[in-house]
Amino acid sequence: MRFPLIALACAPCFALPALAAEEEAQTLTVYTYDSFVSEWGPGPAVEEAFEAVCACDLNFVGVGDGAALLARVRLEGERTRADVVLGLDTNLTAEAAATGLFAQHEVLDVAWDLPVVWEDDMFVPYDWGYFAFVHEAAFDPPGDFRDLASSDASILIQDPRSSTPGLGLLLWVEAAYGEAAPEIWAELADNVVTVTKGWSEAYGLFLDGEADMVLSYTTSPAYHLIAEGDDSKRAAPFAEGHYMQIEVAGAVASSPNLPLAQSFLRFLATDPVQSVLPTTNWMYPAVTPEGGLPEGFETLIAPERALLYPAGQVPEIKAQALDTWLGALSR
Repeated sequence: MRFPLIALACAPCFALPALAAEEEAQTLTVYTYDSFVSEWGPGPAVEEAFEAVCACDLNFVGVGDGAALLARVRLEGERTRADVVLGLDTNLTAEAAATGLFAQHEVLDVAWDLPVVWEDDMFVPYDWGYFAFVHEAAFDPPGDFRDLASSDASILIQDPRSSTPGLGLLLWVEAAYGEAAPEIWAELADNVVTVTKGWSEAYGLFLDGEADMVLSYTTSPAYHLIAEGDDSKRAAPFAEGHYMQIEVAGAVASSPNLPLAQSFLRFLATDPVQSVLPTTNWMYPAVTPEGGLPEGFETLIAPERALLYPAGQVPEIKAQALDTWLGALSR
């Protein structure tokens, strides 16, 4: 089933906690993934925009890839320095909520432009996309996982224990094949060149020519086209459909700066953030920017079928899928 984007008019408002002139500015610490805070990621623009209105210091801390964020916060518990965690996705929100470390959000009046109805009262979406295998335009890609497994194509993937794309791939295969997923992984094992800790490492190896395809997103070719003027990258459409990722942020309940953290969550839904995400995080924004999507996004593939497990079902499915994956790749 195809899920079209529907542009909805929305101008979310938010109130920021007032600071007396003599008070020292608060520091809001946001744990996120490494690519978000890189010089080419959205972090610098988001930091500048929020600090312009918050009378605070926004401090981003890069903590590996998305799945590593939850592990870090779970380890630190209520002693964590994080006020906000940005970079989890719906495959991790049930586990995150179960820790008891996150507060309910106060972002209640936003018309989200998502392919699904958003009903989570603890985590706020900021962008979304579809997982895909990216390849050079000259390469003839397989049309589904079975074709991939029977081909000589080499692939780079990420570890599902530390990477949200890696976990997304596990759930993609599981959603597409169900009881046949172990068979698919057994056949795919020979195609895997290496498993990296995070997305950045895998994509860098792909750009260095280390494999035919890399697990990434349908939006990845837009980066090369828009930022580099390079039309040589493609995302392979798979007949089974593509698994969806919705990235989210949540406020830490034990934060001494909880009102400011809630203000930051509201700020994520506003145009200063949403307008920069397509060309810095290279994902679809959770709220369509006032100026629309950048030119070049219309060239991207649109999956005919979207796959997504309800967040509450993921922990049980993940445990079984991870055992299958580890067994297949260890042989």
